[in-house]
Amino acid sequence: MTSTSTTSQQEVIRFLEDRFACAQACTECARACALRASLVDPDGTEDQELLRRKGIMCAEVCDATCRMLSEQTLVDEDGLRVQLEWCRTVCLESAHVFDGHPAAEDTAAACRASARACTEFLGTLS
Repeated sequence: MTSTSTTSQQEVIRFLEDRFACAQACTECARACALRASLVDPDGTEDQELLRRKGIMCAEVCDATCRMLSEQTLVDEDGLRVQLEWCRTVCLESAHVFDGHPAAEDTAAACRASARACTEFLGTLS
């Protein structure tokens, strides 16, 4: 086995590991945001409505990103990059909205972890 094929194999393994880590972080974020959205009183204040809407949107974007990352078929790299960047942006916006709200710290942390995983995985793309 040549060093080129070993390097290529190591790159593929790292790519798959990073892809899995990103999908896992997105799944955790989606769960946390969906839970947070379900805990907010829909007839509450405008601030609570913003929390609910952000939670739902973030959960949906993370879920879509996770599904894309989990597909066995080859995904267009440009499409994957756009999805990851969108997910990262939504997660960071959601974390910002959740900051400072009682009992929402864990959700904000999950959003930041997902954004970080998206950023790291984006770094593995050419």
